[in-house]
Amino acid sequence: MNTGLRITTFAAALAATFGAAYGAGQGIGPVVADSSPKHGDEHTRPTPEQGEGGHAGHGTPPAGGLQISEGGYTLDLASPRVSAGRPADLRFTVRDTDGRALTAYQREHDKELHLIVASRDLVTYRHLHPTRAADGTWSTPVDLPRAGGYRVFADFTPAGKDTRNLTLGADLAASGPYRARPLPPANTTDQVGGYEVKLSGTPHPGRASELTLRVSRDGRPVTDLQPYLGAYGHLVALRSGDLAYLHVHPNGEPGDGTTGPGPDISFTATAPSSGSYRLFLDFKHEGKVHTAAFTVRAGGAAAGSDTPEGHANGGHGH
Repeated sequence: MNTGLRITTFAAALAATFGAAYGAGQGIGPVVADSSPKHGDEHTRPTPEQGEGGHAGHGTPPAGGLQISEGGYTLDLASPRVSAGRPADLRFTVRDTDGRALTAYQREHDKELHLIVASRDLVTYRHLHPTRAADGTWSTPVDLPRAGGYRVFADFTPAGKDTRNLTLGADLAASGPYRARPLPPANTTDQVGGYEVKLSGTPHPGRASELTLRVSRDGRPVTDLQPYLGAYGHLVALRSGDLAYLHVHPNGEPGDGTTGPGPDISFTATAPSSGSYRLFLDFKHEGKVHTAAFTVRAGGAAAGSDTPEGHANGGHGH
């Protein structure tokens, strides 16, 4: 993941069966950012072209990650199924066109590879940091609370001067008794671990808008946030229905002389379409990482009206 305002987008489709079948949403275009990065390199696709589930034109990067292979690399998920509610070891390998495991990565935000696991209903979210064996096999413990469909997002940059950041996606199934969960209702405030996080701003289709997240505890602003993977906050947005993926780093970085350690963390992004989005903010304070979650609507009706897989509104879990 590049340092700066970094965006990776993609749509995904899933059809899995656990005694009951549930479908997948349709792609409706990539998620992009419309501002210059405030620290480091931009995290984008290099050329606009039509992709499955994505729209081209106007300099918009194509939707990525819908394919399990891209740029000569393939995400080989060795454990595509786990049991819900039971700890498991998630294992995968990134392979080149010859089937060889990739073992040379460019470190970004202190890691060679970042892994996101999100449920299709956008209720469960995990930001994981797997470890790599010498043979290129990655592994990380995971414990998914509910049965259903999940999407695995591997975000990395192969080592080499001509390589670019990639996000590859694969489907993961958690077996067990399945019950459809609704998309959490629209909210601008979340309580997590004794902290309150308030969201200001709304993403707009087709134009840039600033999102500011303010962290407080016991009614007092938190002004001593700690750097987490090289930033004061990390924001991931997933679009309801197709799980189009947006990963943005804040407008500024620790030590740049202008960005303070809270209470506000700001981002600038553009929604490619009207629709409901689920935002996940990771921040660190007093040695512990917390995740605040929000459901927002970009244009049109209230958030939650176009829920994935026929879901309605409901609560959230991290």
